[in-house]
Amino acid sequence: MAEAQGCGWRGAGRRSYHHGRLREALLAAARALISERGLAGFTLAEAAKRVGVTGAAPYRHFADRDAVVAALAQDGFAHFNAELARAWDGGKPDPVAALRRRGEAYLAFARSEPGLYRAMFGETGLPPRSAENLQALAAFDELARASVAALRFFHAPEREAQRLAAQIWALSHGVAELMLAGHFSDRPEAARETLRAGVDALVEGAIRAALGVKPVLPAS
Repeated sequence: MAEAQGCGWRGAGRRSYHHGRLREALLAAARALISERGLAGFTLAEAAKRVGVTGAAPYRHFADRDAVVAALAQDGFAHFNAELARAWDGGKPDPVAALRRRGEAYLAFARSEPGLYRAMFGETGLPPRSAENLQALAAFDELARASVAALRFFHAPEREAQRLAAQIWALSHGVAELMLAGHFSDRPEAARETLRAGVDALVEGAIRAALGVKPVLPAS
């Protein structure tokens, strides 16, 4: 958590503010607050209090609370995408194994950076679609390309790739949210196992659908 070192008030009659790294300190405080209380529990006033400055000081760097969350989200997606790309590793040794690693990296990021993860996905579970958060869209685009690679590996048409990517994204987010809520606390590895089994089932289902194999379950 950011310390209030380097903070001070100078002058007589009129207080002037001094802090060498206020922006970074506020982002660190916001990240910790969101990790502890969720996105709804974060306020700019509380972040300022943790840094040791007045409620007006944050507005030197951020227009409002949403601007702080957006900055955290942008930073979070930069790290998130790098971790997922490292896990994908060019789809080696095969795309399904790489997709499994990618899922593990997804959960590992959410577990280690809950403040960033919640800022990234907000309350809706969907990445923000705004010009300043193009990295959010890049994460899905990479998953879509991974889905194409998985279907190609099994010589299946690619028409199911976008749907498969959306399903894997939804499953990954759902398992991550359950994990962050403590539903796997008695057996931490269960979150990873649940996601892996789900991804395997989704990939197999997409392959069957792409190849025109009749599903076992009746259509809903």
